[in-house]
Amino acid sequence: MTGNGSWAGKRVVVTGGTGFLGRHLVERLRADGAEVKAPSSSECDLLVPGEALKLLTPSPDAVFHLAARVGGIGANRRHPATFFRDTLQMGLNILEACRERRVRKLLQVGTVCSYPKHTPVPFREEDLWSGFPEETNAPYGIAKRALLVGSMAYGEEFGLDCVNVLLLNLYGEGDNFDPGSSHVIPALIRKCLEAKESGVEAVDVWGDGTPTRGFLYVKDAARGLSEAALRVPGPEPINLGSPGEVSIRYLAGLIADVTGFSGTFRFDASKPGGQPRRSVDCTRAEALFGFEAETGLEEGLRKTVEWYRAERERSRLFPDEAGAAAMS
Repeated sequence: MTGNGSWAGKRVVVTGGTGFLGRHLVERLRADGAEVKAPSSSECDLLVPGEALKLLTPSPDAVFHLAARVGGIGANRRHPATFFRDTLQMGLNILEACRERRVRKLLQVGTVCSYPKHTPVPFREEDLWSGFPEETNAPYGIAKRALLVGSMAYGEEFGLDCVNVLLLNLYGEGDNFDPGSSHVIPALIRKCLEAKESGVEAVDVWGDGTPTRGFLYVKDAARGLSEAALRVPGPEPINLGSPGEVSIRYLAGLIADVTGFSGTFRFDASKPGGQPRRSVDCTRAEALFGFEAETGLEEGLRKTVEWYRAERERSRLFPDEAGAAAMS
């Protein structure tokens, strides 16, 4: 499937297809003519090897493996073994099922969390192996690294054609806003809106506000994954992101502006702030398949806040429907 092809008429499986990124990718692939199978985890438990085999029967033209056990810093600290075990086990089961079903193309979604803690900025793909990840993300990041190596081994021994994309921090419509497991952007959006509505004058933020992050809008990510699967010829890792970085303190100010929150932020330096800096070099993706992020951070934040406000209003008007969706 390498080359300047299209998805028209192709049979595609997306694991994690009912999740945040997965829903946007499925929408993109279907719009481009693919026949997509994307069951929920309750319909297909990828921790069970036989379920992965059933999912890939009959053999699809391509598999996008997005499913993982993932969350923010707090969730990573509470469940390091679970994140490592489940992420690795699901990926191994998919690799083996792709081998048995002779799948033509597998795209694995990796993570910027796999990079060493003190990687020079911007992160370049060749630096992935030069050290240990930041401690709060390490079990998850190492599991993703292992699956990247596994795909190379399956390619060498069994001829599996695999693409490995390392995603920068994602955000956008449909993100996880659960305060117990959300990442920084949805967490701050929720806190700012709730503080504004309740008259609270200060919002708490983990860390001292100095760590920096780059972010990628989820619809740009879905477009990038689709193009990478069609046009990238091998398993060497490829960063997918947008250039530049902002501090968490600056990000909080942007979100305050977008949400209309006029209070202050209390940065708690006793809480972990994660990796000191995080930004990726995007030149390999641009060279291989012409990828450039199209959505700026402020524009993407406005779209995300608009979506979240609409969802909260819908939940208020139709609480039974919202509860059913949350359980699906």
